[in-house]
Amino acid sequence: MSNHDMQSASPAAPEIILVVEDEVMIRLVISQYLRDCGFKVIEAVNADEAIQILESPDVTVDVVLSDVAMPGSMDGFGLAQWVRKNKPDIGVILVGSPRGAADAAADLCESGPTLAKPYEPQIVVERIRRLLADRKPRGK
Repeated sequence: MSNHDMQSASPAAPEIILVVEDEVMIRLVISQYLRDCGFKVIEAVNADEAIQILESPDVTVDVVLSDVAMPGSMDGFGLAQWVRKNKPDIGVILVGSPRGAADAAADLCESGPTLAKPYEPQIVVERIRRLLADRKPRGK
């Protein structure tokens, strides 16, 4: 049951998704899929690069889609905690192996959704849309 007709586009600009993934092929595939679904996508290789993007005054991000296991100064859980502390209006979806992810996610928040790899891109889009629907529209 494919929900490929997900053209329930927002009346304003498309939502911006920050994809944080160190594996190039995975990042390219999911980023292109999200673009095909009407999202604007920004890509980051690790949490450090993601934080630089999130701290930029010229960039607005609606959802961070991050791998759990990444090289750099922090993993996906650390990035999610940073986002919750510094940019609480941004939604976070973590992707990784289910082993160990459940415990760390439980510490994150009550609604820290995680997906197991390999994952279906359509499921990612459904999670993003659900997360965006639960949020209040951002004000300028």
